Amino acid sequence: MTDRRPLLRAIYDAAVAAAHPDVVLAQHLRPIPKGRVICLAAGKGAAAMAAAAERHYLDTLKLDPARLVGIATTRHGHGLPTRRIRVVEAGHPMPDEAGLKGAEDSLRLAAEAEADDLLLVLLSGGGSANWIAPVAGINFAQKQQLTRALLRSGAPIGEINTVRKHLSRIKGGRLARAGRRAEIVTLAISDVPHDDPSAIASGPTVPDPTTLADARAILAKYSLEVDDAIRRALDDPANESCKPGNAAFARAQFELIARPRQSLDAAIKLAREAGYGIVDLGADLEGEAREVAADHARLALAARSEGRRVAILSGGELTVTVRGNGRGGPNQEYALALAALLKDRSGISALAGDTDGADGGGGSATDPAGAIIDATTFEKMRSLKLDAQAYLTNNDATAFFAATGDLLQTGPTLTNVNDIRVILVD
Repeated sequence: MTDRRPLLRAIYDAAVAAAHPDVVLAQHLRPIPKGRVICLAAGKGAAAMAAAAERHYLDTLKLDPARLVGIATTRHGHGLPTRRIRVVEAGHPMPDEAGLKGAEDSLRLAAEAEADDLLLVLLSGGGSANWIAPVAGINFAQKQQLTRALLRSGAPIGEINTVRKHLSRIKGGRLARAGRRAEIVTLAISDVPHDDPSAIASGPTVPDPTTLADARAILAKYSLEVDDAIRRALDDPANESCKPGNAAFARAQFELIARPRQSLDAAIKLAREAGYGIVDLGADLEGEAREVAADHARLALAARSEGRRVAILSGGELTVTVRGNGRGGPNQEYALALAALLKDRSGISALAGDTDGADGGGGSATDPAGAIIDATTFEKMRSLKLDAQAYLTNNDATAFFAATGDLLQTGPTLTNVNDIRVILVD
């Protein structure tokens, strides 16, 4: 039996490297303005993006350090040393007090920006949780409670962000409104299907097409029990997000600097070079993790029965409707569902991982990125008498893969372009 784990990991690493701020940011940065460069960053890649911006302006362009200020709010464990841009480590996926402070300080800096300043906004996945600024009438505990309910509901990220945008003073174009006197340039690493600018970090500097009515409909769709203060806020016209044509966007530009498709292409290139035929399922997959896994298992088994050597690759962001009390994330649940379906088959191996290095979990830098399965996984299942379906029923993929030794542990990657899933059929 040939060990495919090194190849699976190399394919994952190639996808991550294609979207790293050190690779993708510098060529998109603007010239030095007449005034200051005010850098506001949010998301899992925020500190890495801020550090890359500092190198460009301070070292390459020789900007006077006094003219560079900023705040980068990132997930706990994703910080880096910086010189002029202060790094704040905050909660994700559950927001915390540090994120509250980071958002308030960012709004204040944006409001101080003058006409000759460049307000440089650097966004990556995770920014929605990192920047937490509740509207009037909602307290922090109520916002946390709502976030927890949304995450457990199985709602896709676009719907979650629709609700978030209508309960925030920074999302849904409101950061642009705060900094509207300056030139605003937003450079974003996309972590959302179809690369919708209004969904990346909940679109703090772009118009928002969604409405308060949309947010209310999402709460009804998932029968979410929320505090009365949340319902009052979603009924208040003052909490409508900024729409196209708003003066906030008169001097605002938005540019994508990395997207899931680029990372999936890098993964495909490596798999093809390893001699596999390619089944490219696209970079924008959504759906329930275990259901998508069932579809992919059928593709793998069909290729195996036909004697085809293929790599089945996909990106996107899957969801988990939580009904049990276990631990895990969409990638681990996908891999667990594959293990349940493929356990008696040889010649098939797979990896599913989040490109940010954390799949679900409790917000720790040591959370697993996903999981790997192959024949050794199936052997462990037999020897330890592990019932994959029972773990799946309890949404307890982390415990299952901890027992088999198959958790993908990468640590923070300092970028985020959604998930990479690879199935190798030999």
